Amino acid sequence: MVGSSRRRSASAVAAVLLMSVGLCACTSSSPTAASTPKATEYYVSLGDSYAAGFQPTGRNGVGHTTTNGFAYQVPGLATARGYHLTLVNFGCGGATTASLLTSPGCPLLGPGAPHYPRQSQAAAAEAFLQQHPGKIGLVSVSIGGNDVTDCATSADPIGCVAKAVATINANLSILLPALRAAAGPGVPMVGITYPDVVLGDYLSSNAADRTLASLSVAAFKGVINPALQAQYAAVGATFVDVTAATGAYTPFTQTTHLAPYGTIPIAVAKVCQLTYFCQYGDIHPRTVGYTEIATLVTAALPER
Repeated sequence: MVGSSRRRSASAVAAVLLMSVGLCACTSSSPTAASTPKATEYYVSLGDSYAAGFQPTGRNGVGHTTTNGFAYQVPGLATARGYHLTLVNFGCGGATTASLLTSPGCPLLGPGAPHYPRQSQAAAAEAFLQQHPGKIGLVSVSIGGNDVTDCATSADPIGCVAKAVATINANLSILLPALRAAAGPGVPMVGITYPDVVLGDYLSSNAADRTLASLSVAAFKGVINPALQAQYAAVGATFVDVTAATGAYTPFTQTTHLAPYGTIPIAVAKVCQLTYFCQYGDIHPRTVGYTEIATLVTAALPER
């Protein structure tokens, strides 16, 4: 009886082991979605000093490019929307829509950026896109600001902006279709505009500067941003209105207190808080300003 009992026990154990092996085999051959690593894709960034992440350390343009820039922040933020992105940043400080298309090389690249001494920024980015079919997760473009910067000191700022926007339209109508063709029709593409830093001139004691601050709002809302939006829409890209998102269109009658400036319009206070314009007269964002842009770019991505 004892031997028979032992044989039955051994048989039972063997059966359990066989069942366990079978279950393990089934489990290992059908991995869950959570255990499957998602493929990393490239995030290709083009543009000017905003794309390159420039930040000043004092007045007169003294500063350097940093990883605080919006393009460097996007990959981390995008993980929450199901993206695993590796940044390839072609952005170049000082770029205009014309230089991006035609000027070889870049004197002010962002940290870790690829060098393209014999190619224009556009050509280098398009070549990269073409070389990595099916591996591009996002393309962003930040360009046009340097095309209109000089209009702030023009004797005819309105006419200057109109002329600059005509140039922007002509150049983007070449750049954006080429990027779309190189990236492919299904790749998310995001175009951004800028915070209206000229609003900071509202703090000037010069009446002409204060007038310019008011005119800048009309220029962004009625001329610059509609032109950019139309160009991006034409290639199926999402336009991110950073100007509106950073409060530029808030009426001057709505005020707040901001040290050391006192009671000022909310729109002006936002520029002071998000950029270095009020402190240094510099158009570039503080880290919190770049974070705001990165958040807007990320929000434009379709969830996965």
